[in-house]
Amino acid sequence: MAEELTQENPEIPETPEAVLEDAADADGDEPVKQRKNGLYPGVSDELAENMKSGWADTELHDLEPIAQAAETAARRAALSARFPGERLVIPAGNLKTRSNDTEYSFRASVEYAYLTGNQTEDGVLVLEPKGDGHTATIYLLPRSDRENGEFWLSGQGELWVGRRHSLTEAGKLYGIPASDVRELAANLREATGPVRVVRGHDAGIEAALTDKVTAERDEELRVFLSEARLVKDEFEIGELQKAVDSTVRGFEDVVKVLDKAEATSERYIEGTFFLRARVEGNDVGYGSICAAGPHACTLHWVRNDGPVRSGDLLLLDAGVETHTYYTADVTRTLPVNGRYSELQKKIYDAVYDAQEAGIAAVQPGAKYRDFHDASQRVLAARLVEWGLVEGPVERVLELGLQRRWTLHGTGHMLGMDVHDCAAARVETYVDGTLEPGMVLTVEPGLYFQADDLTVPEEYRGIGVRIEDDILVTADGNRNLSAGLPRRSDEVEEWMAALKG
Repeated sequence: MAEELTQENPEIPETPEAVLEDAADADGDEPVKQRKNGLYPGVSDELAENMKSGWADTELHDLEPIAQAAETAARRAALSARFPGERLVIPAGNLKTRSNDTEYSFRASVEYAYLTGNQTEDGVLVLEPKGDGHTATIYLLPRSDRENGEFWLSGQGELWVGRRHSLTEAGKLYGIPASDVRELAANLREATGPVRVVRGHDAGIEAALTDKVTAERDEELRVFLSEARLVKDEFEIGELQKAVDSTVRGFEDVVKVLDKAEATSERYIEGTFFLRARVEGNDVGYGSICAAGPHACTLHWVRNDGPVRSGDLLLLDAGVETHTYYTADVTRTLPVNGRYSELQKKIYDAVYDAQEAGIAAVQPGAKYRDFHDASQRVLAARLVEWGLVEGPVERVLELGLQRRWTLHGTGHMLGMDVHDCAAARVETYVDGTLEPGMVLTVEPGLYFQADDLTVPEEYRGIGVRIEDDILVTADGNRNLSAGLPRRSDEVEEWMAALKG
């Protein structure tokens, strides 16, 4: 990695000459100009002037709107209708330092990306009240300035991190007039009338609105935008299907290299799936869970540093995120050697039956909690049947005794966040009713911890989860991840075919 000329990325002044001073050159003869603060050694007047000119015009003139431009416009219209007469401020967020002078890969806030389709740091969407509605403006950083040297002297300049779209280009792409975000904070400080902002993404924008907003009113904005995502439009459903299809291919990739994972560790599985995610999408939608052996009993095992052994199970919970931020979330529990043992199959089949019951309960008009209750009932019955908990089943469910081994809820909404719509109100989400267009996971599991003395020794260290992404349709549901086998015998046949 090249070392930046700037150590702390200070703001570039109006002209490079403003921070240049005379200093002797290497031979001590003619004086040269160097930066007074010592951060840009060797930048002469001549070089500074040379860098200002001789560059071709690279403005892009034949841009088409992004694929979801009509959908983002409809989402903004719904937002406008909900908060008439109020200024609404939705930031993308800023870069976050990973260590010293390196940053984490940027991911725009879901609220901002959902309403604009834009994914660049420092962006802000503002809806200004006008008449019965609003006018929308997207505030962005313009292209790096070649006149003041920003494009090559700043660590975030064009020659360091790549070209930004011009404001004109952005307006064409996103269907929203674009303005310079560097002017926004001052404008907001002068603004009058009611304002709401989505908090937690841009401290500078929030500071400009300190005396104009309240936490309660801002939370109402966040809740509305979360609930707006409960029902997906056709574009979103298409993106989720893309994410799932790539994820299916990622699982196939993993099965093909299980022998290499056995020779190394769970990291080989993680890296294999990540390659598919980066080649076909933006990233993984969340930290991949590549849990072999007893690690499968840890629900969010993302260390992925343990051994992969023949005879153990591999619980792989992973999802590709598309370039538009929609993520899959799929889990399969696979026998590393391609064949389930008798006990592994018994436990796996119980979870499969529970998932079948859960998926069947996903219907328009059903209560959201129904699929969880249906899955838990099947698992509770098996635990009673195996003598691991005292029945009857109704007693087990009433007291929640099965949760020692089932641990978690049976699913969640899915979308631009793996746990989507998290700010929605209880009455509209977990106590709500399923509608066509909702997408949720159904993912029951059984986990027998390695140190659980209440179960027979042969159960200990076995963890099984099966998870699929389910679209609620007008007449039932559709399994978006049906391309991955689920039944134990089908899984074995699929793995054998892939291993050749």
